[in-house]
Amino acid sequence: MRNTLFFSAIVGLAAAVPSPQNFAFDAIDAATTVTVVGPAVTAVTQTLTYNTVAAASSAAAAIATAPATPNRRDFEERDIVDDIIESRDLIDLESRQIDVNAPCAPQPDGYGPVTNHPDTAAAFLANHVYSAVATVAAWFPPSGYSVSFSNMQASVNAQTYLGLTTLESYNTTECQELCDGTPLCTAFNIYYERDPTLNPAAACPNPASFTNIKCTLWGSGVTAAAAVNTGQTRVNFTVVIAGSNGYQKDVAPTTQPGFTIPTKCGGAINAPLNSAGSNTYIGAKYFPGPYDASLCSAVCTATTADNKLHATNGVYVPCNFFNSYILSIGNVPTGTYCSLYSQPWDKSYGTNTGASHGSLYYGVSSSYGFSLSVQDPGVVSS
Repeated sequence: MRNTLFFSAIVGLAAAVPSPQNFAFDAIDAATTVTVVGPAVTAVTQTLTYNTVAAASSAAAAIATAPATPNRRDFEERDIVDDIIESRDLIDLESRQIDVNAPCAPQPDGYGPVTNHPDTAAAFLANHVYSAVATVAAWFPPSGYSVSFSNMQASVNAQTYLGLTTLESYNTTECQELCDGTPLCTAFNIYYERDPTLNPAAACPNPASFTNIKCTLWGSGVTAAAAVNTGQTRVNFTVVIAGSNGYQKDVAPTTQPGFTIPTKCGGAINAPLNSAGSNTYIGAKYFPGPYDASLCSAVCTATTADNKLHATNGVYVPCNFFNSYILSIGNVPTGTYCSLYSQPWDKSYGTNTGASHGSLYYGVSSSYGFSLSVQDPGVVSS
């Protein structure tokens, strides 16, 4: 089962007396799709290369035509506009020596314990070996990681997918090391999967099974709500999953050039009027995919440059602070949300932990504030 998540980029601007910088639900009338939300059906190894530099450059370049400040010449009264920006640079590097997609082609061998008495999906799901291994593994998470869910019969599908490796044993340390060695990876999902020994086709509709042990990497936390892939039917063969554990680490994003060390906030920043009675909230951008604070840094810097280019009477609105965090929809992480401000706000203003809209809950996690090291006064020097 494949479950693709949809969300539009949001640009929200507050009025003279700012309401909480909540999500602009009325602006969500378009969708950006990240099509790769989990491993390909026949994949045993899959690497998605996320080009951070290219993504940040693309985000910055887009400000000229789709600014986070929609009306540069009227800072106090602005409307909400929506925008779609897709900044993932993903390259599937999987290569095969044989065409595993050919009818009845042998599939790469699995290393997990096989369920063959009987060889059915129901027997696989009832096999206590898989649940026992997963339960014990959850007792001893790898150093620096916590268990987010354990012993599920489904794997994670989300927009923050970074890659897959098939292991020779249910080794959480090996999966952790793969995550630690992958840029932007903050979580992994390890599980047993019942797969066919041959690619099912008319001449071999229900081949014998073997068991793969899969490790998938994610550029956000993983949640039980994101574990929605229960398998699929391939002709008459049923792929199912067991012993699925999720692990995640709480790690601060890297310090961005020109900005101070990021400060962890309890939730998203919800800033009042400043001491001068001015609204400091500039706007926001949303990027589906792995959590990448460099996108927010690029947008903040580009917003200042663009506003300066369109200064009125030598005055412009600078971006001196941004708040980056992972936006989750229905408790499933979906991407990076960036809120921009003309002055810094400390973590005590990180009070927006999420909001409900219809039947879905829009949540905030890994929220960090970044202040420009040398604050921009917003005045064109003569």
